[in-house]
Formats: sequence, structure tokens, C-alpha cells
Amino acid sequence: MTKTALITGITGQDGSYLTELLLEKGYEVHGIVRRSSSFNTDRIDHIYKDPHDSDARMFLHYGDLTDGQNITNLVLDVEPDEVYNLGAQSHVRVSFDSPAYTVQVTGIGALNVLEAARQLNKRKPVRVYQASSSEMYGDVTETPQNEKTPFAPQSPYACAKVYAFHQTVNYRKAYNLFAINGILFNHESPRRGETFVTRKITRAATRIKLGLQDKLFLGNLDAKRDWGYARDYVEGMWMMLQHDRPDDFVLATGQTQTIRQFLDYAFGHIDLDWNKYVEIDPRYFRPTEVNLLLGDYSKAREQLGWEPKTTCRELAELMVDHDMELARHEATQSSLR
Repeated sequence: MTKTALITGITGQDGSYLTELLLEKGYEVHGIVRRSSSFNTDRIDHIYKDPHDSDARMFLHYGDLTDGQNITNLVLDVEPDEVYNLGAQSHVRVSFDSPAYTVQVTGIGALNVLEAARQLNKRKPVRVYQASSSEMYGDVTETPQNEKTPFAPQSPYACAKVYAFHQTVNYRKAYNLFAINGILFNHESPRRGETFVTRKITRAATRIKLGLQDKLFLGNLDAKRDWGYARDYVEGMWMMLQHDRPDDFVLATGQTQTIRQFLDYAFGHIDLDWNKYVEIDPRYFRPTEVNLLLGDYSKAREQLGWEPKTTCRELAELMVDHDMELARHEATQSSLR
């Protein structure tokens, strides 16, 4: 029997890779997108078919995580077997500028999804994946961090994610809902938003290489992160919901690099010395910094059989290769003007 999945945040990095994976596995996929005056479906346009086609297995619905009734209506209409809540205001620095909005979307939005799933669970079994974040560990109390490490959030975004995490555990215990937290450490890809530091670096490196940009302005170069490949991580999300019982799992690489090292990988891949082009801009420092995140994914390895497949260097290089094509296209367009 064909399984049905509902994905919030389907137009994001993780949502697009997860959609590809689920379609490959024969799922019917429904995604929730926000209404806006412009289209924001670039990451999924290559897999979206006219929903009226007889072979269409992907469908989009307008919705908003902050509207609980809307989310409940959608969940009860679609009746998914699996719900993946990937939608959020997920930029840490932006969360300091828009804390109330971040809490509404990232925190209360998760509660709305859980409540909708609880209503559906009365009618038929449903499994829920909540996208938790390594940012919840914040001012870390131990290294590496695992499922038992205490949370010490250092941003409005991280606080909202901690709230969503505990609500997920609460719904699991109180209502016997199959609800799982995936605590994912930083995961990147060519589909990462260009305001995130890794993509900002790979875009700038390729544009500098082709003479389209002179400088790259960054904040704290000494922050250490555990960077993996988003395509590897969405497979872990799916594996969590196939597990025989609901639990919480860390996905990580178990390796940490500084932003300086990521700069080495990205600029070095195209024979540039980043020291000649990078300048520090105080605007990019967070009011409270998270200096070291390093994940222990041994539980996911032992219980799910999940392993990261891509090193940080390989990740940086594949992102640079993708962004070089964008830069070349940009250079061609500039020459035609």
C-alpha cells in the first residue's frame, strides 16, 4: 500500500531532499507552503508535476504553521501516515532581530503540528518527525553532545526549538503519539540558503574567482561546527520514523571544523587564499555565541544503522562546484548587458 507523507517546510533545503527520497521510495508526498506574492518553490520545481496528471505523487497546499486550525484541517484532510515538521524560522542571527516571530513559527508551530497529529491519531495511526537542532545545546556542558546532554540555548531560535523538543516528548508520553525528535547538527548543501555561513562562503569564493566580487565579510571565524551533508541527514529522518518505537536521535558526523577550516576547503578547492579576501564585520557576531558543537551519533548508528557518508571537505567542494556554475552563468549574463 502506498504511504502518504506530509512535509512542512517542503520548499527548504531539507524538505526538497526529503521529498526526492520519499518519492524514490514510492510515497505520495504532500507539502505545506506559505502564501506569498512571489513563488518560492525553486528547490522543488524539478520534481513538481501538474497535480492533475494521473502519475502525480506530489501535492502542495497553502498553510501557515502559526495557524493551528489551518494545520489541523490539512492534516485531517490529507490523513498522512508520516508527518515531517521541517518548517521554521531557522536562521539563528535573524532570531535575535525577530524573536517573537521565531517563537511563533518554530515553537508554537511545532505544537500546532503535534496537536493536529493527535487529532488524526484518534482516527488512524500517524508518525511525527520533529526537526530539533544542535543549537539547543548552546553553551555546551559536555563534548561531544548526545541525546542525554542538557540543553543550554543561546538564542531565541534555540529556545523555541527546546520548547518544541519538550512538547514532542510530552505528546509522546501523554497521548501515546509516535513522535520523534531528530537532533540534527549543522547540515549543508548546494540548496542551503545564501545567508547561512557555509553557502555564503562558497558563493563568495566562486564569485571572487570570476571577478564578480572583491570581498567576503564574516563574523566569528573560530566558531566550531559539526558539518554534514543534508542529503545524508534526510535519510536519517526517514529511518527514525521506520523505527519500531518512538525515541530521540542525534545525527552528526562526529567531526568538528572551524569556519576558518571551511574557508580553507572552499577557497582552496579553486586555488584561492581566503586570507586575501575575507574581512571581519562586527555586525555578523551574535549577541551570545555558540562556540563548539560536536555530535555523538552512536545511538543512531547502533539502533537505526545510520552513518554520515560525506566529509566536510567533500561537502565544501561539492557546494563550490555547484556555485561555480551559478557564478559562470552570472558572469555570462553580465557580459551580455
